[in-house]
Amino acid sequence: MMILSLIVALALVFVFVLYVQLIVCRNKVHESMADVDVQLKKRYDLIPNMLQMAAKFMEHEKKLMTELADLRTKAIQNSFAANPQEKIALENMLNQKLQEFKLSVENYPDLKSNQTMMTAMQSMNEVEEHIAAARRFYNANVNELKNRVEIFPSSIIADWLHITYEKTPFFEAAESERMPVNAKDYFN
Repeated sequence: MMILSLIVALALVFVFVLYVQLIVCRNKVHESMADVDVQLKKRYDLIPNMLQMAAKFMEHEKKLMTELADLRTKAIQNSFAANPQEKIALENMLNQKLQEFKLSVENYPDLKSNQTMMTAMQSMNEVEEHIAAARRFYNANVNELKNRVEIFPSSIIADWLHITYEKTPFFEAAESERMPVNAKDYFN
């Protein structure tokens, strides 16, 4: 009887430890989502300043700047926690437009040499590095959660608790970023 009680107690402890590990993993994913959001907020705050400075010099790029401002507004309004897939898609589109904007700045020597614009571009590059680091942290946590949810025996507890990972996609490079770079595009 004592051995049976010990076996049951050990089984309960084992189940509890797996449960705690799953909850910790899920909470790390939520924490890393918040970290990504903090870094994205910094980007959102920089974009209007850069567009305002660029507007003085880039008369022919109004469409690009309008698209960039619209995407920024949509991205701000979209919650990462509520709809991660849509948020990631918006961020990929915003990233693409920011890259187009940076390339367009190269065509305006006065803007490119403007000290305020140079400082803003440098700040943007630093923020982009922080976003990349936050995304790596998020992806690592999502990977850990996916492993715990899929691998036996924690998969049984995950099913029992309805812990899934469908709402926690990886941050992946946009399709346009996967394409090979054609140097001819930059030397017209």
